Amino acid sequence: MRIEHHLARLAEQAIRETLELPETAPAMLRRTSDARHGDYQVNGLLPLGKRLGRPPRELAGPVAVRLAQAPAIWSAEVAGPGFVNLRVDPRWLGERLTDDLRDTTRDGVPPVERPETVVIDFSSPNIAKQMHVGHLRSTILGDAIQRQLRFLGHRVIADNHLGDWGTQFGLLIVGMRRWGSQEALERAPIEELERVYRLASERAREDEEVAEAARAELAKLQEGDEENVRLWKAFVEASRRELDRVYERLDVHFDEWLGESAYHDMLPGVVDRLRREGLAREDQGALCIFWNELERPEVPEKLRKQKEPFIVRKRDGAFLYSTTDIATVLYRQEHFAADTSVYVVDVRQALHFEQVFTVARLLGVPMRLVHVGFGTVLGADGKPLRTRDGGTVRLAELLDEAERRAAERIRSEGLDIEEAELGRMARAVGIGAVKYADLRQHRLSDYRFDWDKMISFKGNAGPYLQYAHARIRSIFRKGDVDPGAVASEAEIVLEHDAELELARVLARFGDVCHEAAEHFEPHRLCEHLYGLARAFSGFYEACPILRAEEPTRSRRLALAALTARQLARGLDLLGIAAPERM
Repeated sequence: MRIEHHLARLAEQAIRETLELPETAPAMLRRTSDARHGDYQVNGLLPLGKRLGRPPRELAGPVAVRLAQAPAIWSAEVAGPGFVNLRVDPRWLGERLTDDLRDTTRDGVPPVERPETVVIDFSSPNIAKQMHVGHLRSTILGDAIQRQLRFLGHRVIADNHLGDWGTQFGLLIVGMRRWGSQEALERAPIEELERVYRLASERAREDEEVAEAARAELAKLQEGDEENVRLWKAFVEASRRELDRVYERLDVHFDEWLGESAYHDMLPGVVDRLRREGLAREDQGALCIFWNELERPEVPEKLRKQKEPFIVRKRDGAFLYSTTDIATVLYRQEHFAADTSVYVVDVRQALHFEQVFTVARLLGVPMRLVHVGFGTVLGADGKPLRTRDGGTVRLAELLDEAERRAAERIRSEGLDIEEAELGRMARAVGIGAVKYADLRQHRLSDYRFDWDKMISFKGNAGPYLQYAHARIRSIFRKGDVDPGAVASEAEIVLEHDAELELARVLARFGDVCHEAAEHFEPHRLCEHLYGLARAFSGFYEACPILRAEEPTRSRRLALAALTARQLARGLDLLGIAAPERM
């Protein structure tokens, strides 16, 4: 069910027909901030009154009368300067939630009317380097977004756009030949590649012969030299094995691993096309796009003021990220027939993507391009999260610490977990806590990494939601009740105030799922799940379930079953496990 979508359409229809308007006016439906005034508020009559030159309250009166006749509406009352406050009919609401309960496949969440093909570009680490905390948000956000879009019926292609090409590979090839260890490469590949790269970089800065050798080896690689390509593939394969271990822990999966190397052969053609279509010109040997010279409506005013050109080929003939990203857009349009391409990359790259997207529009690419930016993970001091010695926090080490702390917290809470299950549970709780702490923030916000708040069974934290789900499941085990039978047979009837309060939250799940996916904002789903867990806690305290008499017992079990399903579904859409027992 999408209750808010339904009520908004009802209100828009009532406004148009009652006031005999030639076209639909927006209802501007909002949840009320004070439940004493109703469940929802229609605000659209205020701007409509101004537009029509009539008092909004005069317009609101007949609209309220019309709305009160709808089966979904218990009451519709005019308030203030022209609001219409709505109360949802409890009987209608119970019937709709019963429908959701019966729908064990989708929990009442309808798919989108017009599915799209969506490419999501996220995580994107560099080959031959450890994943670090800087990759955390892109990986977690991107995975949550792709899960939510898939659930709504879109065809999603999750693409890990690896940094697997460029000048660093010339240095790596020289470094491995001169100072590398094959045994170390097999035992600890990323550590060995990082050691060799640091050494080669230092020597290249001090010794022009090493720098020239690296440039020569890079050129041979780009020209397809058999031995250099073999070494490059070995670096990529070794890195992939390490990356796969991290992604497996995070339960993150990709459909494609199209790194920068996948587009290398396209780059000369991209540059030629930019020149041919009059978008780029040569300047001091480099090929550049000068935004202030392009009198085209596709170029936003912000870019027209850019003094620095957008370079697509350096004076030495080398290509840049800009060139590769333009080629990537063209590839995704041609090979995937994508309707939308989403880039989950931190906000510091906003200008770069605005320039890439503008080039795509100038080239006539019809695909919608979206930069989903995000803020920085901060330490307790408010600065970007670092190790004690000032180094970058490795992602694998952060996950190790999350699991260790989760195990300690599980023991201290006295949860009924067998020692043999502790490791599995610690992973579910620890990594779930890290994910939830990130996803519950508005993605554009920076946030402080706080272990104590993160791994907590109280308050707005992942373990609290996992525990809430497990607690509900335990009710069914204690009562020896089959949740499947409840889903297929029980009816939701709302009589107690706490039942109605829980039902109002449950009813919003469909709208929240659509809004979170549409706006690429997983925090909306986090807010819903936390509100749902709290509403169930209030319901559980006020309304006995297993001790209640029939038919009240079955009705309350139905509410509990739907709550557990929403929590499990919602956590899964965030990439977080929902344990049955805790």
